[in-house]
Amino acid sequence: MRTVYDVTTWSVPGSDVTAESDIGLVINAIIADIKQQQDDPGNRPGAVIYIPPGTYRLGTQVVIDVSYLQIKGSGHGFFSNSIRDFADTGGWYERTAGGSRIAVDLRRAPAILVRRAAAPRLNSIELTGFCLDGVAFDGSATSYRNGKTGIDIQSDNDSVVLAGLGMVYLERGLRVRGADALAIRDNFIAECGSCIELVGAGMASSVLNNHLGAGPAGYSVFAENHFGLLVSGNNIFPRGRSMVHLRACTDSSITGNRLHGFHPGMIELEGGCADLLIQGNHLRREPETFDPFKGVTTGRDDLFGLIHLVGSGHLVTGNLLTHRVPAAQITPPGAAPTGVLVASGTGMTLMGTVLRSTAPARSVVIDARARDTTVVDCGRVADIVDHATTSRIRPLP
Repeated sequence: MRTVYDVTTWSVPGSDVTAESDIGLVINAIIADIKQQQDDPGNRPGAVIYIPPGTYRLGTQVVIDVSYLQIKGSGHGFFSNSIRDFADTGGWYERTAGGSRIAVDLRRAPAILVRRAAAPRLNSIELTGFCLDGVAFDGSATSYRNGKTGIDIQSDNDSVVLAGLGMVYLERGLRVRGADALAIRDNFIAECGSCIELVGAGMASSVLNNHLGAGPAGYSVFAENHFGLLVSGNNIFPRGRSMVHLRACTDSSITGNRLHGFHPGMIELEGGCADLLIQGNHLRREPETFDPFKGVTTGRDDLFGLIHLVGSGHLVTGNLLTHRVPAAQITPPGAAPTGVLVASGTGMTLMGTVLRSTAPARSVVIDARARDTTVVDCGRVADIVDHATTSRIRPLP
């Protein structure tokens, strides 16, 4: 039984296509061979598909419908296409992504689709160590639009690993539905319209130690209806609409991340979020520095909060917020920016929030729709604004 394949040595039956000309067609042919050989439900060990360093075009969608499959390369090959597109590259040593690089030609459909209708759910798929490069955006290099998606997992799945990948210049990097014990770790997903989207529902998953950066209309990390999600140790760059955005998530943690953004709402909660831990994060907000994006906004002003809270039962503790926006660029004009906004909900506890700002600011603002909020050591009396009637506040002496 064959269980190890190399895309550069595999021939597609009846075709002269090579991995270099269409790696999608080659990988699909390999998966067909795996299914043909492993036809015993009691003995399907899966296989490894190896992508050596090199450049491979992808014009045919890869469809993964088998479990225990590892597609692995020998280097994520991430390269800042944005820096390339706004610089004189005449003397550069290289001008493209490298490693095990897949140049995505396919539009309007994901480059890699993971989906199966049959039971059981897909298990133990690992994608690791290669680059998905969208090559160029449509029109301006700042559009973040080209109809290209890296990986889309549409079937319920268990113990999937996405590690050591590079994704660049994709309108959508990674989208996963129905995840259980998903691990997204040590990836470079940046200069994409949106980076990571966990949709539908999921549980016991983790987004750890990634380098991420979305466009101004997208999300660096988005999750909905997740239970037990860990978002930790990520380094998230500008200029996403939200750096971490959770909708109706419960019993989850956002801890130990560094977030650097150009817009309010760097951590944003929406819907029925409950019992979240938001701890030990470092948020830095600055104005946009790149001329093509100056004047681009998300429609939120500086009263929205760097951290925007809704829901119930959250513990927000030990976060450092730095607000480095000149007074003349704060919106609405003359406003005091908000560090943490408790927009609505019940029973939240805020402890040890530190806000450093170049303009007069409020570390915590509690809106009238919030109930039973506790604020401890998050600034002096003047730094905390309470519009509710049920809050408990202990300011710094």
